[in-house]
Amino acid sequence: MTRVPLTWLSEYVELGAEASADLVAAHLVRVGLEEEAIHRAQVSGPVVVGRVLSIEAEPQKNGKTINWCSVDVGEDDPRGIVCGAHNFEVGDRVVVALPGAVLPGPFPISARKTYGHISDGMICSTRELGIGDDHTGILVLGPEHSGAELGADAAELLGLNEEIVEVNVTPDRGYCLSLRGIAREYGHATGGKFQDPARIEIPAASSGGFGVKIVDERPINKNPGCDRFVARIVRGIDAAAASPAFIQRRLHQAGMRPISLAVDVTNYVMLELGQPLHAYDLHRVAEPIVVRRARDGEKIKTIDEQQRVLTDEDLVITDSPDGVAASRLLGIAGVMGGYDSEVTNATVDVLIEGAHFDPISVARTSRRFRLTSEASKRFERGVDHDLAPYAVQRVVDLLVEYGGGTADPEVTDLDERGAAPTFEFAAADAERLIGLPYAPAEVRSILEDIGAEVDGPVSAPTWRVTPPSWRPDLTASVDLIEEIARLHGYDAIPSRLPTAPAGHGLTPAQRGRRSVSRTLAEAGLTEVLSYPFVGDQVFDALQYEPDDERRRGLRLLNPLRGEEPLMRTSILATLLPVLRRNVGRGLTDAAVYEVGLVTYPGTEATCAPIPPLAQYPGPEALAQIERALPNQPLAVAGALTGLRELPTEGSAGRAATWRDAIELALRVGRAIGIDLEVEAASYAPWHPGRCAQLCLATGDVIGHAGELHPKALTALELPERTVAFELDLDRLISSAPADPVRAFALSTYPAGKEDLALVVDESVAAAAVRAAILDGAGPLVEDVRLFDVYRGPQIGADKKSLAFALRYRADNRTLTAQDLRDARTGAIEAAERKFGAQLRA
Repeated sequence: MTRVPLTWLSEYVELGAEASADLVAAHLVRVGLEEEAIHRAQVSGPVVVGRVLSIEAEPQKNGKTINWCSVDVGEDDPRGIVCGAHNFEVGDRVVVALPGAVLPGPFPISARKTYGHISDGMICSTRELGIGDDHTGILVLGPEHSGAELGADAAELLGLNEEIVEVNVTPDRGYCLSLRGIAREYGHATGGKFQDPARIEIPAASSGGFGVKIVDERPINKNPGCDRFVARIVRGIDAAAASPAFIQRRLHQAGMRPISLAVDVTNYVMLELGQPLHAYDLHRVAEPIVVRRARDGEKIKTIDEQQRVLTDEDLVITDSPDGVAASRLLGIAGVMGGYDSEVTNATVDVLIEGAHFDPISVARTSRRFRLTSEASKRFERGVDHDLAPYAVQRVVDLLVEYGGGTADPEVTDLDERGAAPTFEFAAADAERLIGLPYAPAEVRSILEDIGAEVDGPVSAPTWRVTPPSWRPDLTASVDLIEEIARLHGYDAIPSRLPTAPAGHGLTPAQRGRRSVSRTLAEAGLTEVLSYPFVGDQVFDALQYEPDDERRRGLRLLNPLRGEEPLMRTSILATLLPVLRRNVGRGLTDAAVYEVGLVTYPGTEATCAPIPPLAQYPGPEALAQIERALPNQPLAVAGALTGLRELPTEGSAGRAATWRDAIELALRVGRAIGIDLEVEAASYAPWHPGRCAQLCLATGDVIGHAGELHPKALTALELPERTVAFELDLDRLISSAPADPVRAFALSTYPAGKEDLALVVDESVAAAAVRAAILDGAGPLVEDVRLFDVYRGPQIGADKKSLAFALRYRADNRTLTAQDLRDARTGAIEAAERKFGAQLRA
């Protein structure tokens, strides 16, 4: 974020007579700087300059000590004010909000009784005034405000009535973390004349300056940690001198707290130009300064008084008499200075540092320490390579002018920068990629406006372009094309919707998946999505045998949860916990389903190669990656508990049974054009006596359905009689006919109906008997439906009676009694021949 006071901005670029915060923000948005906030005058009413006459400390029962203060605000009588801060003294000038004032919040001020006194106003901190984040202490006005009369308008004195535009700066636009960068962009947006504050006279580097060495034996990404280091000395400054009022005001407006002249000036120039700087107490630094990588385990106490342990990736600044071995660490380069060399009130001579550090090195150190400073924010986004000597000279000039110092003529400028990057650029590429016609002269003008050097005649097909030093993000032709589009105006690019090519529609597999999902939803089930990760304990809960292949799940190297390191081998392994969660929350009548992948690891462990990022992997590498992938077929599963049919008037409702699970599995098959066959089975986690396997016409088992095993229900904390089904959806879809929609001619002739009850052994499956009836009844049979199963002493032990409803119909005639008798006889004989079935009397 960058806070831009309009009065400061107007010193570097023409704003225009009608400029307002809203208008400035709108112009900045046009060139890609997003408006974050507009800070208007947040203080109204009487906010005045006061002087503390007396302070009486009063301890309270809650352990807190408050100050009962007498404050002169230019009136006949002083005001009594209660204050909880302790960073001010008798005689200090402070900002006082009198009753009737409104501070940011809004926070109206009134006389009120507190801690046994009538507090007639409030002594304010920078946070309470809305000009900073410091709320730990009172804003004490420095000597620069000593001429202000008591009772004078403090809002005007501190610039509280100025409008400030706060903009959000993207990581690639680090140069906009300065007034210089914002002013330049505002000039691009409006055409206003830009005056570069860094365009000042600087002395040439000399050999007699303060000694500096750069020793970086372990550069990151082949980039040296420091490629430029500028140093100047200013002697004889008045350490007690206050920073000028305009500097303090602008620091407050930027959200920074004024500290001392040397520190305030370096911060001010950083905000102005974008170059982080550092001031050392010259008498606390030994010559030469050495910039090097830290050694593992080295420690430094930074200016925030924190002890930090360094690694060999951290770049540090040391003073080293022998040029290599560190006698003392002065700071973490580009992040934060050291405690032992900071400027104090006793400082007389200062050493000013302006350097250029590698963005990657600074970013790594900043993130490892979770230490973000104003310097690190700028360095890690890229600082102008050419700026350091100008920023240092600006600091020197301010210290000489306001601190009474004298600058040494010697200038240290250790410059190890490489050649400026250049690349070829074709003006025609702008029109080709943006889609608007651009004249070569217009393209060249835009590139020169952003500060780029363009070598070559306008008519040449390509130019050699050198980006400006403050734009390290411009590294290729496409970056320049983006700048052309940005400065010419994004609003000038017309919106054209691309013409969508004619599609081929859904694949058969996609249609099958959608049909299955739609069918289950129409049947009243709710689709859920569960995480496909499980732990070993779920296999025991599902009653898998020790040698069951489904126990061999694929183990993850870095699971989301340590207790769930495996990929699921069954949808039910993750679907049933979802059902339990819903039941536990009061949804006792629930029906859910999920369509998802299950994972079966291969028999041999295969490691996939990791191809290099710089090139596309070849066919062999892709084949190895494909072979290393586990088998992940698509499956569908559903689970039901509680009532399948809710109670209505005249009906008590019906609980879900194993028949519902089987019927849902059959409906899934019919949705994609397959009539699945049902056979009795014993397969975990289903009840062995209430489990069916679903088979294709070829006899291949495609899934299972039925009532879950009581032990599984207990382990999973599910209600009794919970039922479920699971099918291999990939195999089901691949076995579906090419055209699952089968149309039949409708007969206009009447149907013949009769019921047939057959007694068979208990072990005979009803579905097998139905198949025999269909086979024996011949082509006239239209439908066979099981409607009753009876067991009792009348038919004998280990026997059951299966009652079927048969319907016959011919396409071209009305059936005769003989037709019905022949079909009935054929059905009974087929059942008797295959299963020993007897017609029940």
